[in-house]
Amino acid sequence: MQRPTHPAGDRPLIYRQTIWTRLTHWIWAISLFFLLLTGLQIFNARPDLYLGQQSGFGFDNSVLSIRAVNSDSGPRGVTTVFGQDFDTTGFLGYSGGRARGFPAWATIPSGQDLATGRVVHFFFAWILVGTLLVWLVAAILSGHLRRDIIPRGKDFRNLGRDIRDHARFRFHHTGRYNTLQKLSYFGVLIIALPLMIATGLAMSPGMNAAIPFITDIFGGRQSARTIHFAVMLALVAFFFIHILMVVAAGPINELRSIVTGWYRTEPDEQSEGDKS
Repeated sequence: MQRPTHPAGDRPLIYRQTIWTRLTHWIWAISLFFLLLTGLQIFNARPDLYLGQQSGFGFDNSVLSIRAVNSDSGPRGVTTVFGQDFDTTGFLGYSGGRARGFPAWATIPSGQDLATGRVVHFFFAWILVGTLLVWLVAAILSGHLRRDIIPRGKDFRNLGRDIRDHARFRFHHTGRYNTLQKLSYFGVLIIALPLMIATGLAMSPGMNAAIPFITDIFGGRQSARTIHFAVMLALVAFFFIHILMVVAAGPINELRSIVTGWYRTEPDEQSEGDKS
C-alpha cells in the first residue's frame, strides 16, 4: 500500500539544518573532491600498497599493485590484488598511451606532478581538519551530535524496517534522521574522517618525529598508507550511495534543506525538536 501524498502547501516546512551544518557540508564536499584527485596523483608516484613498516623487493607484503607490462599485443595495464592479476588496460596501469597508476582525468594535476599534488593535498587536508573541529564543537553545543548522529537503542530496533524501506525506495519525510542516516553519518564523521586524518599524519615524516607512536598505532607507515587508501574507497562508495539516496528521496527537497536549512515534511510525521 502506497503512502498518501499531500499537496506541497499542506506539507509544512521546518528548519532542519543549521548554518554550521550547511557550511561544513559544502566545505567538506569541496575539500574531499580535491583530496581525492590529488591523493590519486600522489599515489601514482608509487602505485603499490603494503602492510608493515617497510616495502620493496626484499619484502613479500604487497596487497595491491598497479603497473604496466609488455605483451605480444603491446603494453597492458595490470592490477594485482592479494596476488590475483586483473587486466585493467585503459584505466589502471596503462592509459592514454602511457604507463601510470590512475588515468590523467582522475588526478590533479592531470600530468604527473607529485610536488603540486602534495601542496594542494595538504592545503585541503588542513581545511578538512579545521572544518571537522568546527563542526564537532557546533554539533555538541547545539545537540546535533547527540540527537542526530549518535545512534541509540531505539534506532537499532528500527534498523530492519529502515533497511526494508530503503530497499523499496520508501522514504519518510520527517525532521529526524533515520537509523541508516545516523549510522552512515556516524561512520563518516566520527570514524572515517578522523581515521583518514590520523593515517595521513602517520605517513608524515614531520609528525613521525613529533609524535613517534602514531605510526606504530597503525602497524607501520606502509600499513597506515594502505588503511588511508581503504578509507578513501569507503568514502567514495558513501558519496555515490549518498547521491543516489538524495535523488530517490526527492532532490529538490533535499537540496533545499542543505542549502537553506528548510525541509518540507509530511504532516503526520512532523515532530517537535527536529532542528539540527
